[in-house]
Amino acid sequence: MPYLSEIRYQPVDSSDYPFSIPALRNGLRLSLYSNVAFFVGENGSGKSTVLEGVAEKCGFSLRGGNRNHNLNSGFSFDEYESPLAEFIQLVWKPRRINQGFFMRAESFFNFASYIDEMVKENPNPADGQKLLDAYGGKSLHEQSHGESFLSLFDNKFDSGIYILDEPEAALSPARILAFMSVINKLERSGRAQFLIATHSPILICYPGAAIFHFSESGVTETTYQETEHYNLTKSFLDNPETFLRHLF
Repeated sequence: MPYLSEIRYQPVDSSDYPFSIPALRNGLRLSLYSNVAFFVGENGSGKSTVLEGVAEKCGFSLRGGNRNHNLNSGFSFDEYESPLAEFIQLVWKPRRINQGFFMRAESFFNFASYIDEMVKENPNPADGQKLLDAYGGKSLHEQSHGESFLSLFDNKFDSGIYILDEPEAALSPARILAFMSVINKLERSGRAQFLIATHSPILICYPGAAIFHFSESGVTETTYQETEHYNLTKSFLDNPETFLRHLF
């Protein structure tokens, strides 16, 4: 059973962002019955906005990390807060949890720099190495983008709620499959829940996952075969010449 069972907020009488986004204009009520839920839709459809709101309500840093990471300390990053967080209500069953992680692909560089800074400032080299061991044994900057992402998933993810914004951006198709294996290992244990915004047609075929489509008409649940990700990718791979002829 998922820890977070519902995400909701009442309609807000405002035309300001984020309520100017069509999918978010009329309120939201998402029932999470699976430990793995995907948010899909076009760029700018509101997926990341909802993820950020949930992450802030969970107490996670919106720069990436968990409740213990304060990436604004010692860095020149601008302060950032979710404009949706104050309106969102989270329903937890059987209990609220405080463990977990929020990560977006474009802020991962800053998170890796934060970890390096923590290691550098640690007065005990052995303790600094222990911190690196939690991320694969060496600096995330010394690994490729895909390797560092998987090091985080493999070594740091254990139990809690994991909120990920387009993790596939750093991963090759083979590494997306490896990531799916990590998800499966953790969610089968009953200790982990995943909320993931994605454009990956591979990732969303994860068995038993809930898929929520963000569109002009709101947010609706859909199936893998009904998503544009599946249909467009399949049509293209079945006949790329036709697509390219039309495009060019």
